[in-house]
Amino acid sequence: MAPSPGQRPEAGGAPANAPEPGRGGPHAGEPGRGGGAEPGRGGPGGVEPGRGGRHAGEPGRGGPQGPEAGRGGPYGSEPARGGAQDPEPGRGGHGGPQGPEAGRGGPHTAGTGHGTPTAGDPGRGGAHGEEPARGPHGGEAGRGAPRGADVGTDVGAGAPGVEAAGGGPATGAHAEEPTVEPTAKPERFRPADEIEERPRKRRRLLLVGVLALVVVLAGGAVVTWQAGWLDTAPVPTTAAPAPPAPVSPALKGVGPDAPAPTAAGIAAALRGPAGNGVLGTLTGVVVDPATGTALWKQGETTPLTPASTIKNLVAAAALLSLDHTAQLSTKVVQGDQPGTVVLVGGGDPTLSSLPPGRPTVYPGAATLDDLAAQVAARGPVTKVLFDVSRYRGDGLAPGWAPEDVPDGYVSPIEPLMLDGGRQDPTTLDNPRTPTPGATAANALAARLGAASVAAGTAPAGAQVLGEVKSAPVDQLVENMMQISDNVLAETMAREVALAKGMEPTFAGAVQAVRAVLTEHGFDLAGAEVFDASGLSVNDKLPARLLGDILSAAARFDGSDPRTAKLRPLLTALPVAGGSGTLAGRFQGAGAAGKGWVRAKTGTLTGVNSLAGVVVDADGRLLVFAFMSLSTSEATPVRGALDELAVALRGCGCA
Repeated sequence: MAPSPGQRPEAGGAPANAPEPGRGGPHAGEPGRGGGAEPGRGGPGGVEPGRGGRHAGEPGRGGPQGPEAGRGGPYGSEPARGGAQDPEPGRGGHGGPQGPEAGRGGPHTAGTGHGTPTAGDPGRGGAHGEEPARGPHGGEAGRGAPRGADVGTDVGAGAPGVEAAGGGPATGAHAEEPTVEPTAKPERFRPADEIEERPRKRRRLLLVGVLALVVVLAGGAVVTWQAGWLDTAPVPTTAAPAPPAPVSPALKGVGPDAPAPTAAGIAAALRGPAGNGVLGTLTGVVVDPATGTALWKQGETTPLTPASTIKNLVAAAALLSLDHTAQLSTKVVQGDQPGTVVLVGGGDPTLSSLPPGRPTVYPGAATLDDLAAQVAARGPVTKVLFDVSRYRGDGLAPGWAPEDVPDGYVSPIEPLMLDGGRQDPTTLDNPRTPTPGATAANALAARLGAASVAAGTAPAGAQVLGEVKSAPVDQLVENMMQISDNVLAETMAREVALAKGMEPTFAGAVQAVRAVLTEHGFDLAGAEVFDASGLSVNDKLPARLLGDILSAAARFDGSDPRTAKLRPLLTALPVAGGSGTLAGRFQGAGAAGKGWVRAKTGTLTGVNSLAGVVVDADGRLLVFAFMSLSTSEATPVRGALDELAVALRGCGCA
């Protein structure tokens, strides 16, 4: 029986009663798996086996027009798996116009299935479905499409009265519905000997053409190479870049050859900043160290409280009287009794309580752990004595405030202490111990497992069990100046006293410093000094003395014999905006001085001072010392002092 109008029989030309399934539609190259919406392998006009219909947006495997496979209906972008119009999958559809038996295709069949036009059995595909459908009106999946090429579970020719391809009863208006067993999804291939692969013939022709083109191109490349056409370098089409501008980096030293500023020029530059009312009483001096000439003076001989700028005097005395490479030693010696050792303070306040490799506020400090390890290697220890006899007298100077120790500014001065007496060795100002020698001895005893600690004296000529040494003197001076360390200042002054044969007390240290400076030609008229750190409010200095010491350190011609020893004083000064106590200074209006100013700061309540050096705009090095006594807040006063130094920096005052 001929197919119904509009139907495309799946069997390629097979009669209605053919015992074998058909192999596609009128132009199909092989059995198809779907039609407009379901994948098929071939179909009319199909170049590649596809999975969809004419206008499917997804890749399909054939279809009436599609060169690429798509999964969907004629206009669907998603696979449709159902009947003619239903978007849900089902196993039904029109197996025949009225027949209950599954058909293979038909104008609106959705694929194999079993049921009537209104049956709820599955069909796979749909004419226009974007989502899998479930039969024309049913809820089960089927496999087919308007031009179905799918092989169903119960295959048939898809027309009324046509026998099933597998030899079953004809599907017609009065055919009985057979029982259909669920089957697995049909495989998407046939044995190789049953497949007509016209698309593969086209692939084979295309492959032959591509290979031929490759051979031709390869031959052309060989001819080109043999002819030497590639031997010539390409001619550049753009001009070569211009050579880089010549650069001659060089370090220009500060020297006396730069234009010398005049007193009038300096006065004009400082007139505005010096008139700032927050400065209160201002004294100061500006000196050209190349000539020793004072270019600006204001109350330079009037003694004012210097605060920590007095450390310039201590640093100069230490550099002039001590070996710059000398080190301060801390020892442990054998005691009088077995198991007893004596910890002997040698004046090094930087001895670290932290393990080796962990930094403190004192770079290059020796460690107590190292000392303890040396002692432990010599045998068990049951008792530790500590000897602080190197220094004498009171630990606190006249004029120091009682709260200076707990507030973290200083510790009682003894020749034996850890971390300058700090509880936290990594920060500058934190509470200090009131008994630095005993604290150090207890720390050593804990490391050695000794149960007893007491004050004592080392026996004369006792065997040394362990020893550690501080950084060299010149580095200790730099550390003192950078962080304005009060304990180091007092220690260095006592070491100067010992070097001069004077008492290592506050009074002896002050006398020794004065003596050294006087011996080296500095005029200390008007100077009243009670300590080496500047913590005492009783200290008084004229700005002129600070200018004289710094000028001697900054001379260029070598004519001053003091300069060589004092030169480390300049490099010890903090850098504006960069290091030490000036790291956070020179902000805002003072920013132009960053990197160009080096100076020692001084601060007490109502007291601020700044003394150092600056390179002016012409490259001339200038020395300055400014001292202020003011009731204004410290921050604006410090800013005003910074602006004085910045005015010198910007001065082209020749």
